[in-house]
Amino acid sequence: MNQAALVTGAARGIGFGVAEALAKAGFAIALNDVGPSPALEEAGQRIAALGVPTVLLPFDITDLSAHDAALERAESAIGPLTTLVNNAGVGVLQRGDILDVTEQSWDRCHAVNAKALFFLTQRFARRLLSRPRAPALSYAIISITSSNATAAAVQRAEYAASKAAAAMVTKTFAVRLGAEGIQVFDVQPGLIETDLTAPVIEKYARMAADGFTLMPRLGKPADVGNVVVSLAEGRLPYVTGAVIAVDGGMLVPRF
Repeated sequence: MNQAALVTGAARGIGFGVAEALAKAGFAIALNDVGPSPALEEAGQRIAALGVPTVLLPFDITDLSAHDAALERAESAIGPLTTLVNNAGVGVLQRGDILDVTEQSWDRCHAVNAKALFFLTQRFARRLLSRPRAPALSYAIISITSSNATAAAVQRAEYAASKAAAAMVTKTFAVRLGAEGIQVFDVQPGLIETDLTAPVIEKYARMAADGFTLMPRLGKPADVGNVVVSLAEGRLPYVTGAVIAVDGGMLVPRF
């Protein structure tokens, strides 16, 4: 039996970086995106080329009724899942004054970034608890939240609030599952080069170079992927419920 991971939002960006890193470590991979797309097809081809069992799993994670069937499809294709990476997320509809945030943008952020994450994690955890688990394998739930789960972002308050909710969801599942041998982690990326950050990437690069991050560069999806591999492989056996900041030291308090 091998390790097998479902990575949500895996067609591009951090999600693909995570899937690629896990595949290079020998994990079978189920790649999710909100629906079928050329990007998801290409991602699947690139992962399959690494020589691991691979399946595309297009479904909208906000459709809670689709979760069980999607997990079943993944396991039928690549074997029993050992790892869930909650990466899928959305940003705000429009950056701006907190006084102008719309209900639509608030609901969208919370539906994807917090509610769907909660219930997919719940379904995944139930499956793990319903069957024997191999002592030689590691079992983990890893949520990719954001540095904005910790640091307030007034121009995208609804996003920050949804990521803070996701961070607390992750902690509560860690409490529930610790005695079951299932580790749960919150990975909080900082300034990472992705499609989501493309509109402001030049600004972020200048900020990093000017000392906003202790390491004077932007992060890459592979930086997040390498951390996720360490967690999914059980290299931190006496750790759960922890926040792992992949932010180049951005959130380190300093004078």
